[in-house]
Amino acid sequence: MTLPADMIGGLRFAAIDFESAGAARGETDQPVQIGIAACPSLEGEPELWTSYISTDKPVLWSASQVHGITTEMLADAPSFPSLWPAIRSRLGDAVVVGHNPATERKFLRRFPGHGFGPWLDTLALGKMCVPGLPDYSLSTLCDSLGLTPSVDALLPGRRWHDALYDALGSLLVVRFLVRELKLSSQPLEVLGRALGK
Repeated sequence: MTLPADMIGGLRFAAIDFESAGAARGETDQPVQIGIAACPSLEGEPELWTSYISTDKPVLWSASQVHGITTEMLADAPSFPSLWPAIRSRLGDAVVVGHNPATERKFLRRFPGHGFGPWLDTLALGKMCVPGLPDYSLSTLCDSLGLTPSVDALLPGRRWHDALYDALGSLLVVRFLVRELKLSSQPLEVLGRALGK
């Protein structure tokens, strides 16, 4: 059954995550990896895309300890502006999903007037729909919902804090909660507080 385009089950979703170079006080942070997991509907197979991003500053040791990306790994990476067509084609006309996506929104503001959204925050969604967790990190949320093996199966060899792994985790959280709570035939607004402006 095809659902109307204004119902959750008829919407296109695209989850995004960035990893960054890290920034000392007073410096501007820069993205070093992007991952997008998108699907034309929550029932479709995720389309996965990732890229390293060149930076004009070294990756801080503290950031590298989190995501494993080093300055040397970015030597032949494309520039952030050159990735705009790929980003636009994946995020345009989609509900954009992120886990506490302040960083994602900040980096995307480098493309003025992109118009992406509405945004859906899986951190807020998790707090609404899965009360009582010890924390609401993406890994804890995915573990509690039994989703981590599915992320591992689709992205073997990757781990949390890889941009594509995190983006796929966010997308699968949305898919799982929409299915479990039978929200496909509801308008997106039913998710309330989890919708960002």
